[in-house]
This record gives sequence, C-alpha cells and structure tokens, in this order.
Amino acid sequence: MIKLILTCEACPEQYDAYDGDKLVGYLRLRHGAFAVQCPDVKGECIYSAYPEGDGAFIDDAERDYYLRFAVAAILKWQGGVVSLPPPPNVEFELIRT
Repeated sequence: MIKLILTCEACPEQYDAYDGDKLVGYLRLRHGAFAVQCPDVKGECIYSAYPEGDGAFIDDAERDYYLRFAVAAILKWQGGVVSLPPPPNVEFELIRT
C-alpha cells in the first residue's frame, strides 16, 4: 500500500509517497497543475492533471479524486497491476469523420 505524507498544505499542496520505507513519488499541486514524479521530485513526471484548486485542492472530494489517480499511476510505474476508479457517468456522441 502506498502511504502519502502531506509535506505542505498549500501553495503548493504537496506529498511524499512511500512504499514501506522507500520513497517512490512526489506529488504537487501548484498554479492549478497537479503532477506526480517518480521516484522523487527530480524524477519522471508520470501523471498530470488540472483540478479546480490552484495551490491546494478545493475540497476533500477533489483531493480524494486526484490522489486516487496519483496512487494508481505510482503503482503502474512500479510495475504493479492497477485498478482505476470507474469513469464518470456522462453521455456523449462519437462522430467519426
């Protein structure tokens, strides 16, 4: 199980990710851009997104949503099997040209 440790609450909101005692990721939300780097701050960017929050997530629901994708990306980076959350329940029409 990946353990996330909040290292800064805002501007930027950031976390260190650990698998046991081993640092495996760095997560940061700054200026509206959320990024996950592995195995640390100088590592490869393996996930990015643009939540509503700027220097911090707007609420716990947004935080939970993006942290789940972040942990899934870390597990995938580690070579593990990942089960992503279900996609949003939305309707759309696909038109092929």
